[in-house]
Amino acid sequence: MNRVGLWAIPSLLCLMGCQEGGGDQNPLSSIWTSDRPKIQRVVDNLDRHEVQIRFTRIDRTKDTILFTDYDFQVNDKKYFYPASTIKFPTAVMALEKLNQTEGLTVNSRYYIEGDSVEDSFAQDISKIFAVSDNHANNRLFEFLGPENINKKMYGKGIQNFRLAHRLGFKWEGVTTRPLVIYLNDSTTTLTTPHIGKEPENLVLEGTKKGSGFYVGDSLMAGPFDFGKKNYFPISSQHGTLKRVIFPELFPLGQRFDINGAQRDLLLKAMYSPPADVGYDPEEFYDGYCKFFMYGDTTDDIPDHIKIYNKVGYAYGTLTDCAYIQDTKNNVEFMLTATILVNSDGIFNDNQYEYEEVGIPFLAELGRHVYQYELQRKK
Repeated sequence: MNRVGLWAIPSLLCLMGCQEGGGDQNPLSSIWTSDRPKIQRVVDNLDRHEVQIRFTRIDRTKDTILFTDYDFQVNDKKYFYPASTIKFPTAVMALEKLNQTEGLTVNSRYYIEGDSVEDSFAQDISKIFAVSDNHANNRLFEFLGPENINKKMYGKGIQNFRLAHRLGFKWEGVTTRPLVIYLNDSTTTLTTPHIGKEPENLVLEGTKKGSGFYVGDSLMAGPFDFGKKNYFPISSQHGTLKRVIFPELFPLGQRFDINGAQRDLLLKAMYSPPADVGYDPEEFYDGYCKFFMYGDTTDDIPDHIKIYNKVGYAYGTLTDCAYIQDTKNNVEFMLTATILVNSDGIFNDNQYEYEEVGIPFLAELGRHVYQYELQRKK
């Protein structure tokens, strides 16, 4: 597909506001009276689904951008499992470290010592966004070390955040594994492992969920404990996205230290469909990792609509964090939302209503906000 890159952003002034529901200018306020079945069945069982939504309206006047944030049930102290959305800052921080390390580029190839899989940093970043590849993410985890990422994110002003563990992999050690990195065709260097600490329990509401969970084939009674897992709430996801899409709107110290070519690579990875990265489009269709608007269909995404995003889904929780741009109709907005779909309250049983409830809700939510913004007078 022919995709157009993100336009250049001039010097901008950002005025930011936040509203909680209400008002005919808030598209979220009309969701809860919607007659759309994909939305209504979630609204009818809202407590069960732990929905949180943040929508950012974007208005432009000459050289000024105005952000207006609208929230529904957003609460940094109410925990949800971020799943693969945590890969977003990992990818950005990997680019930052490459930018600050002499002799390494996005095209440098590397592998985990003792492993046979070899990739470049650019390839792994593309895989993270195209199909949410766990192994690609975990190689960057070894490259950075979780404590380094946590410190860097805190320094950017994103303080509600914690990376504590790898994803989809049995190696749970707190010390990273050494990487073999090619400096040229014949010369390699070995990274020094980062010695980490065991994560402390999160002091948040809702870290214990459900009524049971599986360990292997055994069903254990009692809630599943997320207390030592990753933490990346809606506000932090949204803040990370804003810093990537609109870096000029933030003080220098809160921007990610990546160069222009790295940012272009990141943006392309964020909006490119899996087929553009070499994956089979029959299995990995355009909406495979784009829940908003297209997650419940195998239709191609039109060329004039670009969705810069990162999704996550695990333990019955689905989340999408996206900047959506329609270049044909002059529509742009940011949307981040999460939903829990685990009706039996049992975790680790792989019995989650992703396809039946979660993805259809997020897709319809995206279409609802898009249509609202398409019809709105600017």
